[in-house]
Amino acid sequence: MLVKVFGSAVFGINATTITIEVNIDKGIGYHLVGLPDNAVKESSYRIAAALSNIGYNLPGKKITINMAPADLRKEGSAYDLPLAIGILAASGQLKKDDFSNCMIMGELSLDGSVQPIKGALPIAIQAKADGFTEIFLPKENVQEAAIVHELNVYAVENIADLINHFEGKTLLESVEVQEQDLFDAASDFSLLDFAEVKGQENIKRALEIAAAGGHNILLIGPPGSGKTMLAKRLPSILPPMTVEESLETTKIHSVVGKVQNVGLIKKRPFRAPHHTASSVSLVGGGSYPQPGEISLAHNGVLFLDELPEFKREVLEVMRQPLEDREVTISRAKFTVSYPSSFMLVASMNPSPSGYFMNDKGLSQSSAQEMNRYLNKISGPLLDRIDLHIEVNPVPFEKLAEKSTSEKSEEIRKRVVKARSVQSNRFKEYNGVHYNAQMPTKLISAFCELDQTSLNLLQTAMDKLNLSARAYDRILKVARTIADLELSEKIKPQHIAEAIQYRSLDRDLWTNA
Repeated sequence: MLVKVFGSAVFGINATTITIEVNIDKGIGYHLVGLPDNAVKESSYRIAAALSNIGYNLPGKKITINMAPADLRKEGSAYDLPLAIGILAASGQLKKDDFSNCMIMGELSLDGSVQPIKGALPIAIQAKADGFTEIFLPKENVQEAAIVHELNVYAVENIADLINHFEGKTLLESVEVQEQDLFDAASDFSLLDFAEVKGQENIKRALEIAAAGGHNILLIGPPGSGKTMLAKRLPSILPPMTVEESLETTKIHSVVGKVQNVGLIKKRPFRAPHHTASSVSLVGGGSYPQPGEISLAHNGVLFLDELPEFKREVLEVMRQPLEDREVTISRAKFTVSYPSSFMLVASMNPSPSGYFMNDKGLSQSSAQEMNRYLNKISGPLLDRIDLHIEVNPVPFEKLAEKSTSEKSEEIRKRVVKARSVQSNRFKEYNGVHYNAQMPTKLISAFCELDQTSLNLLQTAMDKLNLSARAYDRILKVARTIADLELSEKIKPQHIAEAIQYRSLDRDLWTNA
């Protein structure tokens, strides 16, 4: 008897429906074809033990299973459940042979219980697109899959539960989630609030500008000045995620199995890899490609603490993703792409000793040593960082103050207003949502300067020895500062403030 069951394979952040054809005939043997990897081939042992432990058996006949399309590699143990159901149906032990509206995925334990899988959300999205009305998944994965509307999602804890459901003995109940309830519960940032940060008003201002325009930012300061503390609070002032952003981010995290029992990701990601991270862990890859840190930070923040301590070749692989906002990983037989639109927030010490040269003799580094230290970060990478700002230690008087600073909630309101202005401005341009994404053509269109502003910028370029690459960055940042003030035109004071956020171009403290 021939039975067809349906599963799914995940490539990148998208899924492809797999047809599992099970045929049982006279003879003896177990033949699994269709380009399965070792984990799929080993499924026969897990299936045999699981069926035996719930009162069924692997038929002692010739079992031939084809996983189509046969030229697409099938990976992982998530096919155990559909393979087992197909074998039971084809052998007549399960009184059901029509699975045309069902998608089934799950890994089997030897006692018949169903273990969680990776990529449940893209699998559910593709199931709906291909016309399936029901999907059966492990209990830990149903929250993310239930986000997909018009698809009945069922939680399977044991294969026996699924058999009883198909035979009409004990029906499983579909799972539903309310998206708005999830978003309402995601707005609490009470544990990481800017109100806790004493002093550093100029740094908070720079972070507000960075959040409003989606700009990359580099914090430069000695140990203990608050660089990490400030960076960790940046997500608390970023605009709330839209449903589209949340779905896209959840798909990426689902592929690596990071949203089990969570469902939709509601808060913007904050990823902070250690400086010993490899190129593959940062941008993604491997024999079977997986998303890296830059993709897991999609629609959120990637924080690189102690930037010069990262290997230079590791940092260099970020250059193209920072520009293209996606990373493409190519292998001999296939290519996958992962989104990587993130805010880069980096921090570093100003010298190998950790201090500025003029810090009352604290610095033990010469100018040559400082330049050598800075040269660990390439010019093209710095070119993609819009704001460089010096973070000085907070004086005792500020630390001892009992008054609290402005709350993240208040800063966030201004950021949201500025982002709204940008959304309206760029609504006719695909792929451009905020100022940091503006290409040269749009900079010319939306960053027009009056003569006073032009003169100021020219003077800064000449007198402060600003590099040519700083020109576009200054205009983008000035546009964001104007948006925060709800100003239609860029004014001289906006240009002046943008210029001061180019510390590394000015080289003032390295030559002090």
